[in-house]
Amino acid sequence: MSASEIRADRPFPPLRRERVETLQVNLGYRCNQACLHCHVSAGPSRTEEMPAEVVEDVLQFLEVRRVPVLDVTGGAPELHPGFRALVARARALGAEVIDRCNLTVLEEPGQEELAAFLAAHRVRVVASLPCYSEENVDRQRGRGAYARSIRALRALNRLGYGDRQSGLALDLVYNPLGPSLPPPQAALQRDYERELRARHGIVFDRLLTLANMPVGRFRRALEAEGRLAPYLALLRAAHRDENLDQVMCRRLLSVDWQGFVHDCDFNQLLGIPSAAGGRARPRLGDLLVAPLEGDEIQVGEHCFGCTAGQGSSCSGALAAPPGPPAAAPGSAR
Repeated sequence: MSASEIRADRPFPPLRRERVETLQVNLGYRCNQACLHCHVSAGPSRTEEMPAEVVEDVLQFLEVRRVPVLDVTGGAPELHPGFRALVARARALGAEVIDRCNLTVLEEPGQEELAAFLAAHRVRVVASLPCYSEENVDRQRGRGAYARSIRALRALNRLGYGDRQSGLALDLVYNPLGPSLPPPQAALQRDYERELRARHGIVFDRLLTLANMPVGRFRRALEAEGRLAPYLALLRAAHRDENLDQVMCRRLLSVDWQGFVHDCDFNQLLGIPSAAGGRARPRLGDLLVAPLEGDEIQVGEHCFGCTAGQGSSCSGALAAPPGPPAAAPGSAR
């Protein structure tokens, strides 16, 4: 039996949690965009939004457990009415704050001072820019998204983002247009640096490459095109055990807009609750003092998306890739 046949038959390996270093909080699904790859199917018509009492639970959890990083996501998290207060209070507690930003939100009405706010509170911006070419970005995110993203990046650069001496970190996020694994992160970063500087004078700190997870809107698109099964087979065949030590769920808790806890953002979308603290469906407020280290992490077929090839996490690639990136059979590159 070949190695790929062995992988095809086995479930995803078991995982256990280590110390929680990041609290990832989804403030809701409202977004000014409706991207094809969005695993939470966010968009302008979504109304889900974290209530104020859950925001207070987030801040209490950060304070009591001394979690060093608050990772804020959505939708477009900046559209939540409590976003700025949450950021300011988390920073006052000493937590590093990461804003998962789609860039175009900086040009939304009422967000004219958003970039300056992020800089003033020294928020790390992790910005989605799925390609350095206009055609590919607009195909994935809608017409005009690239031009708006470039203007937003320039605004961030003017404030010091991307300048290593300023300490204002600006990371960009790449994900493939279709059912293929991301190319090697270091080489692609060099391409981004060269093209964005030459075309637009833009600088940034790091490029993070993420695989598209077979969930949500992206999964439905693959199903409609008859490409889901080949993509799942690709992820399984490219699984690498050495990536298991670095997958994000081992050191992260994910909180949905209602305050329920999951082991990662993808489990959150799939409705798979965490077993953190020995509870069946815990809320964040239940876990202020509960022991969390050693808890079993809930895994499934989608988890192969995090361990395939060079690996994929909220912090980008996990390891150097073993070879050239692969595409699912029949996919366009």
